[in-house]
Amino acid sequence: MPLDSRLWGKARKLGKNARLAENTHPVICHLLDTAAVAEVIWDELLTAHQRSMVAEALQVPEAEARALAAFWAGLHDIGKISVPFQLHRHGPKNADGTLLAAELGDQAAYAFDTRATEDRQSHEAAAHWWLVGLFQEIGYPSSKRRPQTRLSHAVSQLLGGHGGRYHPVLHDKDSRCPAARHPGLGVGGWEEQRRIHFAEVRRVVGAQVVPQGRMTPGAAVVLTGLVMLSDWLASIEDEIQTRLREVGWAGTPEDLDSYWQVARDAAPRLVRQTELLGTGFARPPGPSRYEDEAELHGSLARQLPGLVAAHGPGMAVVSSPPGEDRTRTALHAAAVLGHAVGARGLFYALPTGSAADSHMGQVHAFAEQALTGPWQSLLLHSSSRLNPAEAAGAWARASATGGIGGEPGEGWAPTANSWLNYRHRALLAPLGTGTVDELLQSMLPLAFNVMRLFAFSGKVVVVDEAHARGAWGQKLMLRFLEWAAALRIPVVLATATADKSVDAMLAAYRRGAGESKEPVKQPRRLPGWSFVDARSGAEHACEQPAAPDRAVTLSIEVVDGTPYDEVRAALARMAATGKRAAVVYQSSPEEAIRMFRQLEEDLPGFDVRLVHEQMCNKDRWQRLAACRSVFARTSGAPGPSVLVTTPMLQHVQGLHFDLVVSGPAPLADLLIRAEQRAGDAPRLLVLGAGAASALDDAGLVRRTAELLGAGRTVSLPDEGPLLLDEVYADELVDGLEDAVARELRQLDNRRTVRERAGSGTAGWAAVPGPRELEGDLGQLSRYHPGMGPELLTRVLGGEMVQVVCLYSGYNKQGQDVYFLEDGVLEEKTGPPGKKKPNPAQFVPYLVPVPKRLLQGVEGDANRTWHDMAALKAVLRLHLDPVDDRWEHTTPTHHFRMSHLGLEIEHLP
Repeated sequence: MPLDSRLWGKARKLGKNARLAENTHPVICHLLDTAAVAEVIWDELLTAHQRSMVAEALQVPEAEARALAAFWAGLHDIGKISVPFQLHRHGPKNADGTLLAAELGDQAAYAFDTRATEDRQSHEAAAHWWLVGLFQEIGYPSSKRRPQTRLSHAVSQLLGGHGGRYHPVLHDKDSRCPAARHPGLGVGGWEEQRRIHFAEVRRVVGAQVVPQGRMTPGAAVVLTGLVMLSDWLASIEDEIQTRLREVGWAGTPEDLDSYWQVARDAAPRLVRQTELLGTGFARPPGPSRYEDEAELHGSLARQLPGLVAAHGPGMAVVSSPPGEDRTRTALHAAAVLGHAVGARGLFYALPTGSAADSHMGQVHAFAEQALTGPWQSLLLHSSSRLNPAEAAGAWARASATGGIGGEPGEGWAPTANSWLNYRHRALLAPLGTGTVDELLQSMLPLAFNVMRLFAFSGKVVVVDEAHARGAWGQKLMLRFLEWAAALRIPVVLATATADKSVDAMLAAYRRGAGESKEPVKQPRRLPGWSFVDARSGAEHACEQPAAPDRAVTLSIEVVDGTPYDEVRAALARMAATGKRAAVVYQSSPEEAIRMFRQLEEDLPGFDVRLVHEQMCNKDRWQRLAACRSVFARTSGAPGPSVLVTTPMLQHVQGLHFDLVVSGPAPLADLLIRAEQRAGDAPRLLVLGAGAASALDDAGLVRRTAELLGAGRTVSLPDEGPLLLDEVYADELVDGLEDAVARELRQLDNRRTVRERAGSGTAGWAAVPGPRELEGDLGQLSRYHPGMGPELLTRVLGGEMVQVVCLYSGYNKQGQDVYFLEDGVLEEKTGPPGKKKPNPAQFVPYLVPVPKRLLQGVEGDANRTWHDMAALKAVLRLHLDPVDDRWEHTTPTHHFRMSHLGLEIEHLP
């Protein structure tokens, strides 16, 4: 029986032939397309470390590993040679509406019964089930008792996961005769065609070697990513149309050899479309350049290159109060590690979207010096996921006042139609600045979680404010660090503390590298740093930086008067002493707007500014860019200035204030805010009667208040860690009055219960560590009810809803329309006679709002809106003019939108 070229693999959007039948792309052609792309990805995109991980696991030379990777990628869709797929009711049709593949059913070789058409097995699972037996037949290692531990099953399970999820382990009794359990696979001609396709792909690609190794977790991630990416690129419809075979193409061995050359010629062009090629790390300046630097940056810059040269890549942990020096040190470590491993990019992770927005400019400045070749950059957090490329371009336009250039399509900013502009592809961009949950989602059994790991496996990952998470986030971060070590991902952690949580992160990376015996500790004195290599998990001694020449004395004063009166008095005293810059932290956007309005009215001589999270993206980005100019260390502001904000600003760098004012907050947050200081004698004023944030732990807020009393003087950085130890100490409660102590213990107990529940739930929900898989990739995809990307942001306290406010008005024809702002219509003109929203144009106008504030709000989405998948998670609000504001009222909420942002009031 010859290869049957009528078996189709692709048909969507391929047009019609002269007989008005839908065009199809044979299965064998798609398999060879994918194999050809895999060769290019192996050669041009994988790093040397990624390739060596695969070759070492398979126990073959890299050239043979390359051929095997292409061969396996070429088998990914062999499950499409099955009855349910070929005869699917939505399959390609003739001009009269009959299925093209219907003629197969009329031939004896392709006979099947009704059970076959009712089989609901996916083509991905079919590949897994069928390939196990074939790999065993050609000599791949196998095991009857524990099939998941042997290569024949591991490769099959890997290929079955190319749709985003792996399938459960297939045991020997099922792999011997898979069609008995899944009749949709078909027997007779169906079985023979699968075997012929298998053999032809193997022959054409030239993968006759039979590997005897085992599939390690690292190799599985790299190969899964390679197969997925190859399939995505080989499936681009416009490109397939250029490779369509003429009607009657037979698929003889000669035809296949000829087509293989066509596929190989097209593959480099397909991979170039990704905008992923050519990025690398330049050689950083030599250690001798930093001989005169005694502090943190100089210490690391002098020693880390030698450690990496001697022991290979690993994880550097930089512990220091937040600031530009810590960020500069962390990025320098990333440059050293990236150059050493030949990494193809960087992902910079931060606790919040606002922090990511503010750091993107600094990350770009680093990339311009440290990266070589072309590089694309994306902004990745909840407000940008709708269209990452548009978000990056809009951020650049909004930040132009800060001297940051770049328009979509020029330099680093991807075009709106960039191949990268898709949720599962965006992390592949050479440069990403985003929130830490982009990392942690890879540790939940979500679809395409392994694609996330693949994206990180070729980069350096920097986690800034690595300590800024709750129990859920800490547990998932520890699991991520295990995987990072197993994948040999260079990691840099920047943390403001050097406590047990940092020790746990060091231990997690060492565990992933295979070393878990001796405990290690991060140097407790700040600033400090440490290094653990990824091959052995060993910690290597580092000479710590010299203590700062001058200690910074932070004066903390707690006042109990009316918050507004205290703020106004403090600002007046600041101005009288000739100081120029202050920041006032409020607990919520509504409180910040109220404070801003009062100060603007009562302090006409001040430049009063406002920024908070409930502003639309472009307004918030513009205001942050302006703040970086006005409140820079070298700013020459003509008069006193005050910035009113919310906790979103505390992780934003590059801002310097003579006076920091804050409502009640946990001590760790107060110290972070105090780091936005100017000079060596900063002041922190705590409004004891102010409101605390709803997200803050009430027990820690109360402990902080008891510890600080009426105020305190702290010598930084030495006394900062000691003060943090005091706020958690049991002795703090012992010295309090009975009623206060009892209340505080109750609050502590609640926090302990929440943390233990969070840690336990995260442990249950998270994927296993790389050394716990025991060969079963299906554990990375096991489903839990309610599991989704939004779960992570919810448990981390940051689940956001993206709100878009639409303003009622009239167009030039006098018709009722809605505007995003003056002159910007909500709709763009689509095909003749049709109008529909363009999701990309909403990105600059999205307002991120915590979901807890919007319970019960349904919004004003119409049917067209609901039918667009990209907009289902965007809450649409129609606003009507009321005085100088725009308002929207529901039975439970009242919304007010102005140039100061969105205010939300809960109605009784």
